[in-house]
Amino acid sequence: MSEIKIYHNPRCSKSRQALALLESKGNFQVVEYLKLGLSKETVKQLFELLNIPSAHEMIRPKETEFKLAGLSKSSTNDEIFDALVEYPKLLERPLVVYGDSAVIARPPEKLTAFFSS
Repeated sequence: MSEIKIYHNPRCSKSRQALALLESKGNFQVVEYLKLGLSKETVKQLFELLNIPSAHEMIRPKETEFKLAGLSKSSTNDEIFDALVEYPKLLERPLVVYGDSAVIARPPEKLTAFFSS
């Protein structure tokens, strides 16, 4: 069985709810990305695992850091990857990885569908 990994922000209620849902799945790894930071390689890998058309879907545009990073609606995926390395707080959360796919568990109930597919 593949390892489950959650990119978790302890201060986020949705992230805490997703963590509680994962408790029933057994072993999983918690990645506190705000403490550890994110590498560009990791960000690119998460983007691929999410299987989304644009990196805009994996960021939080209402965060102050969005403007600090110089991002806009027309920013390229590569510009977003660089911004996530510099400002990990921009990562939409909670993000759960399992096997060769990932999901942004907002709302946390998305995990039920994710694990049943």
